[in-house]
Amino acid sequence: MARNRAPETSAAPGADIDWDRAAAGFDEEPDHGLRDPVVREAWAARLGEWLPPRPGDLLDLGCGTGSLSLLAAERGHRVTGVDQSPAMVALARAKLAGHDALFLVGDAASPPVGERLFDAVLVRHVLWALPDPGRALRHWRQLLRPGGRLVLVEGVWGTVSPVGIPAERLTALLAPFAGDIRVERLSEDARLWGKEVDDERYAVVAVP
Repeated sequence: MARNRAPETSAAPGADIDWDRAAAGFDEEPDHGLRDPVVREAWAARLGEWLPPRPGDLLDLGCGTGSLSLLAAERGHRVTGVDQSPAMVALARAKLAGHDALFLVGDAASPPVGERLFDAVLVRHVLWALPDPGRALRHWRQLLRPGGRLVLVEGVWGTVSPVGIPAERLTALLAPFAGDIRVERLSEDARLWGKEVDDERYAVVAVP
């Protein structure tokens, strides 16, 4: 869920953020902790549209404290979450105690899941910060079962020095191997963010 969950390099945006230190207050943001019932329901409804209709195996990369993982688990999905921050992973494990969920410390770009395959790979606010997003996408595609899907929530934030990945660039990276690509604009739905936003926020659902 956090904006940069992969191992950081000097070339990666957000490389100076200490995500272990940030973990304690991470859920205070409305769209991170999903503590507001309106925000939570808005994300639950979107996930219901994006994820496979039947419960399956879901890989949540850059899972942060596990808020989206929890919504997916509540829909019956078997969740594996990966985050580079041990503190984030510890919070996710506590949040999903009692659910069919496994959380691992690792690199979102190359998650430590061995030969396992998934029905969906969910990635929120991670891809933009990776040094080679195209390479990460190609690897994630290899983690999908036939008929599986990538669910990517991204955006472009800021006006003076904007950071992020525009939807057009992301769809271009997906085009060589994704036969079905759907873009859903999210900026206009203030319920998702707990406030009005004026930057670019979107989701892409891609079926290779």
